[in-house]
Amino acid sequence: MMDNFTPGPFAGELAAAGIPEHLHGWLGRFGIGALVVKMGIHFLEMSPERSVATMPVEGNTQVAGILHGGAHVVLAETLGSFAAGMHAGPDRHAVGIEVNATHHRSIAAGTVTGTCTAIHLGRTLATHEILITDEQGRRLSTARITNMIRDNVPARQE
Repeated sequence: MMDNFTPGPFAGELAAAGIPEHLHGWLGRFGIGALVVKMGIHFLEMSPERSVATMPVEGNTQVAGILHGGAHVVLAETLGSFAAGMHAGPDRHAVGIEVNATHHRSIAAGTVTGTCTAIHLGRTLATHEILITDEQGRRLSTARITNMIRDNVPARQE
């Protein structure tokens, strides 16, 4: 069991990624995930209805020197999954069941911003749309993710 006063093993990771302090109790035992750290994703806003994060292009490019299409999807899925997890609450969890993306424009340098907006926040499903833009606000890609909301199953006592 973890309280909201004792820092978890990932407290530094959460702070560096911009996770609001009121969410450290929720994520303190698990962190944000190695891929999120590796991609350099930094959170600016986090709620079930709207989440925003940035990601550098540098280090996330494909062989042609532009932001990898999969990097767009990693940012989108990260935002949608965290938003759905917050919607699920402490006794439930979100499991991704579908993600898709359409790429509109490439980018070779700078920082991209993902803005995740809830489309549907239901009892069993949460769907979010994620718009990824460049520093000038131009649309680079549009993604959508649907997460199934499941009840946590208590660990068996043997």
